[in-house]
Amino acid sequence: MEKLVLVVHVLAAIGVIGLVLLQHGKGADMGASFGSGASGSLFGVSGSSNFMSRATAGFVIVFFTTSLTLAYMASHKAGDVSVVKSHAAKTVGADEAAPAAVKPEAPAAEVVPK
Repeated sequence: MEKLVLVVHVLAAIGVIGLVLLQHGKGADMGASFGSGASGSLFGVSGSSNFMSRATAGFVIVFFTTSLTLAYMASHKAGDVSVVKSHAAKTVGADEAAPAAVKPEAPAAEVVPK
């Protein structure tokens, strides 16, 4: 199940990237009036913004939904313990098993006045 959600997530990310790169910004209209040819697009002048905006919004919704789903799946895996919890358990277990050795203090360095 997790692999399927991951594949959908990657495809949604690629879709968002592709659609964002295909769209032209608000400032592109000025360039179209000087002959850049952007007005003769496949979807027409106004049709592309509606279709592209809705498609991008759809891919973004799928992307965020799969992001939240993957985060939930990762945090609720059966049998997996957090790295922090397992390290803390090892540290506590080692401290209880063998008490800390008492180190003799090193003699302080003597300061010689000039």
